Order: sequence, then C-alpha cells, then structure tokens
Amino acid sequence: MANIASSRKRARQAVKRNVHNTGLRSKLRTAIKAVRKAIAAGDKAAATKVYSQSTSVIDSIADKKIIHKNVAARHKSRLASAVKSMA
Repeated sequence: MANIASSRKRARQAVKRNVHNTGLRSKLRTAIKAVRKAIAAGDKAAATKVYSQSTSVIDSIADKKIIHKNVAARHKSRLASAVKSMA
C-alpha cells in the first residue's frame, strides 16, 4: 500500500476508473455481440438497424480512449462487411 497521501488517492482513483472502464468495455462487447446475433438470425433489416446503433456505441467508447480508434474502425468494418454479405 502507498504511504504518501497523493499516491493513496491515485490508487483510489485508479480503482474507480478501472471499474468504470470495465463497464464501458462490457458495453462495447455487448454491442458487437448484438450485431453478430442479428446476423446469425438472418434478418438483414434488423441487422442493419442494430449495426447502426452499435456503431455509435463503438465510436463513443473509442472517443473515451477505452479502445484505440483503429481498433474501433476495424470492428465497424468487419461488422459492416458481415451485414453487407448477408443474403
């Protein structure tokens, strides 16, 4: 455990930030899974709608630097191509 008051505070803040970021990362994964589930169901209209909602979630989490912007772009690109390739 830290001895200096400022380092104790930084440790407390790190714990709070870790919990917050974990929740956001979970939200990201849930959004991606929702698109994959809609694709697996085979309904292109529903998949397109869920994809557009998920893109905003992915972008907002990338803006908060939970994930890198290139990782966000890669997720969106892969999901978009999967939706587009639906029969």
